[in-house]
Amino acid sequence: MNPISRRTFTLAAGLGAASWLNPVRAQLAGKPITLIVSSAAGGTTDISARMLAEPLGKILQTSVIVDNRAGGNGNIAGQMVARGPVDGSSLLVQYSGYQCITPLIQPVPGFDPATHLKPLGHLIDAPQLMVVRADFPANSFAEFIQYARANPARINYASSGNGSLQHVTTELLKDLTKTFMVHIPYRGTGPALNDLLAGTVDFTITTPPPLLPHIRAGKLKALMVTGRTRLAALPNVPTATESGVPLVASSWFAVYGPTGMPADLQNRLSLAIKQVVESDSFKKRAEDQGAKAIVMNGAELATLEANERKMWGRVVKLANIKAD
Repeated sequence: MNPISRRTFTLAAGLGAASWLNPVRAQLAGKPITLIVSSAAGGTTDISARMLAEPLGKILQTSVIVDNRAGGNGNIAGQMVARGPVDGSSLLVQYSGYQCITPLIQPVPGFDPATHLKPLGHLIDAPQLMVVRADFPANSFAEFIQYARANPARINYASSGNGSLQHVTTELLKDLTKTFMVHIPYRGTGPALNDLLAGTVDFTITTPPPLLPHIRAGKLKALMVTGRTRLAALPNVPTATESGVPLVASSWFAVYGPTGMPADLQNRLSLAIKQVVESDSFKKRAEDQGAKAIVMNGAELATLEANERKMWGRVVKLANIKAD
């Protein structure tokens, strides 16, 4: 954080007297802000929302509530915010898979996340981590691929929903390794993780935050990470590329509002989100979760979204992924 940003954050958070905040506080008029989360509790979208809620509330001097609205591959939460109040009291904490991939396979008449939701700010970015149940007969990524090739269609994997980033990433993995594994979609990472821990499914590929406690407790085995580099939290787990599979993929999590929000309110909320994300405490919490805090304004986030829709669109076509 540069010195000017650090001073601004201190004034806003510590004194509550930054002049640019007064109009947004007036528009909110003491109303609580509800962060509508597009997935069930326990996943990284939920974790990132809860990381944001308290410090954002302190900056804006209001209460911030987290409300999980899973279902429809993110469409339920997205439509709630897009069609909701435009006074800043209802915001969406969204996952990149739902924002970029869902519209490709499950379009909703009259609703397009790219045009009906306004990007306000980026929160965290996280590579995906492949984990298997503790008793799975493979202890490395190479052993897993060998086992999968010898046992086609006998391995199943969980995702947070049809067309989710977990789904398309694993389908890409299948194509790269010439393996066949059965997809079992869930309504969020939390429910998928519960069944993985119970041994109902064999593995999943998702972001590290909800997985790390179970890996450290020996309940799951981490085999590889889809980032360009290893995770600081798991330095002994190789990347897919190190293991001979050129798979690089990450998820990101961001905040959106309805496009009908006044431009000045959008800008001021974006500044408040930015100040949270660039704070040392938020960065540390993200790192502890195996993720990285990344500041992006609305325009930068919109560009990222457009680029990822193109990239994942090719994978959706390759794997012939359809709506449920």
